[in-house]
Amino acid sequence: MFVDKAKIYVKAGDGGDGIVSFRREKYVPEGGPAGGDGGRGADIIFRVDEGLRTLMDFRYQRHFKAPRGEKGRNKSQHGANAENMIVRIPPGTVIIDEDSGEVLADLTRHGQQVVVAKGGRGGRGNIRFATPRNPAPELAENGEEGEERYIVLELKVMADVGLVGFPSVGKSTLLSVVSAAKPKIGAYHFTTITPNLGVVDVGEGRSFVMADLPGLIEGAHEGVGLGHEFLRHVERTRVIIHVVDMSGSEGRDPFEDWQKINDELRLYNPVLAERPQVVAANKMDMPESEANLEQFLQQVREVKPDIEVMPISSLTRQGIQELLYRAADLLDQLPDEPEVEEVAELSERKVYSLEKKEDEGFRIVRENDTFIVESAKIDRMMKRMQLNSHEAILKLARTLRYMGVDDELRKRGAVEGTIVRIGDFEFEFVEGSSYY
Repeated sequence: MFVDKAKIYVKAGDGGDGIVSFRREKYVPEGGPAGGDGGRGADIIFRVDEGLRTLMDFRYQRHFKAPRGEKGRNKSQHGANAENMIVRIPPGTVIIDEDSGEVLADLTRHGQQVVVAKGGRGGRGNIRFATPRNPAPELAENGEEGEERYIVLELKVMADVGLVGFPSVGKSTLLSVVSAAKPKIGAYHFTTITPNLGVVDVGEGRSFVMADLPGLIEGAHEGVGLGHEFLRHVERTRVIIHVVDMSGSEGRDPFEDWQKINDELRLYNPVLAERPQVVAANKMDMPESEANLEQFLQQVREVKPDIEVMPISSLTRQGIQELLYRAADLLDQLPDEPEVEEVAELSERKVYSLEKKEDEGFRIVRENDTFIVESAKIDRMMKRMQLNSHEAILKLARTLRYMGVDDELRKRGAVEGTIVRIGDFEFEFVEGSSYY
């Protein structure tokens, strides 16, 4: 089964907690702090594996949760970092953040990888908080939470040659004739609803991958039918073979069909208008095809004089080998890699600089007799702090005073004993002291 789109949830590993510990050795009565830091949580990394051709695996596994770092240890030992989680994806996969719509990466080559969710930093143990004024702190941090997000994966088929055209013009039949692929063939529209790939052996040691792309219809660039689902696969092809039914079956005009499909390609992505294209005038074994071809050539040359039109018949194999030779020649003239814009991950420095700008402020809201302090910086700090010790509460109080929260509470009318809520915790406001 071919799957070319998937939505998944990823959660990087949380950092391990730091611990409070002291040296406990014989003849060392005051050994000092010895609590180690927690290990870093695992990143989630998407890596290209050329052995994959579909997003089928993500149909059955939609949640990826990486392991957390190990807790710190006594004797000043650092907790082990968690091993990164590697998720394999096929070449040609576009990774999109669902919430922002931002393209995180566009990966096309084997071995390429990108970090889609960064693991949390490990919490510091009490050995990190020792100072001359407080040589034996009972203070440690929890590990930082790992990033989490919903991601949309879109696969754009990686093929050298793509067959495009209206439904029932003979694309699947052509692919079945020139390769070992066995696409579904039927005398009705939209027989092909997912791309089919086949390796074409041209001879003389040359070969390429050909994709039978599902039939397009007018308005496909706006999403009519399954337009966007079909068109995105054309972007990866290096050469386009535009299959036109030259017999004019079902009362169709070959020239109008050719124009409409080219318009859809151009409106979806202007770059596709510049892609090398060969017109395969198919079904030349039909009675009226010769006359239609002559008229088609006259009309096409008025619009685009340099376009190549090659008469073929998938049924009798007329002109098939010549078409393959021409496609191979065009491929030899092009770069080996498709032109795609690869988006690198945000650097850690940029991520944290953005966070700092958002974290500096705070907001105080009053609900009856309770004051609620809202601040991203304070919330993140409280998640890291282990608030089960008096020293941690004092550290929080100093931070709030430094940020100006105390002064703002007084301006808003807070007095001795007023309840102050920060996140999930409630404290009493005490003049000239701290929250407890």
